[in-house]
Amino acid sequence: MVRAGIAAIIDAEPDLCVVGQAADGDAAVDVVLSLRPDVALMDIRMPGIGGLAATAQITARTPQTRVLVLTTFDLDEYLFAALRAGAAGFLLKDAEPERVIDAVRVVAAGAALLDPAVTQRLIDRFASGPGPFDTTRLERLTPRETQVLRHVARGLANAEIAEVLGISAPTVKDHVSMVLHKLGVRDRVQATIAAYESGLIRPGTR
Repeated sequence: MVRAGIAAIIDAEPDLCVVGQAADGDAAVDVVLSLRPDVALMDIRMPGIGGLAATAQITARTPQTRVLVLTTFDLDEYLFAALRAGAAGFLLKDAEPERVIDAVRVVAAGAALLDPAVTQRLIDRFASGPGPFDTTRLERLTPRETQVLRHVARGLANAEIAEVLGISAPTVKDHVSMVLHKLGVRDRVQATIAAYESGLIRPGTR
C-alpha cells in the first residue's frame, strides 16, 4: 500500500512517470536492469538482498540510473552505507510528498540531495578526521582541483565557486568532473564524504 501510494503521487506529476515497481531487492535490480529508469526510489529493509545491496548493484551495473533512498529508518549506519553504495539521495519517509517529488527531480537532473535531518550528522560523523578513504587519491589532484573540492565539500554551487576563485562556471564544472574522476567517486555527495574522511576539510574551517 505504501509503495502504491508513493507511485501514485509521483505518477500524477506531468513530468514524471513511474515505469516499474518491485517488492524486494532482487526484483528491484531486475526491474532497473530491464527498464533502465532515470531514478530508482529505493527502500532499505526489504526481502531478499535488501535495499543497500540492491543500490550497490544498480549503481555498478547501470550507472545512468540514479538511486534515491526513501526510508523510515533514521539510522546513521543506513545513511553512510547508502552513500557508500552510490545513492545520490537520502530522504526519510516522513518527508512531505512535495519534498519527495522535488527530490526525484533533483536527483534525475544529476545533483545529489540529503534530508536536512541527516545532513548535520553526516558532517559530525566525518569531523574527527581521516577515515577509511584512500587519502593517496588526493595526491592526484592539482592545487586548483583541491581548491574546488574544498568548496564543493562546503556546499557551494558551481557559480559560487566560480565567483570565489575568479574563474568561469564552465571551468569549475570541468574541474568538478575531473575531481570526481580522479577520486573515483560518483557525485558531489561522495566527493564531500571523501574530503571529510581524508581530513582535507573539517566543519568550521574556511
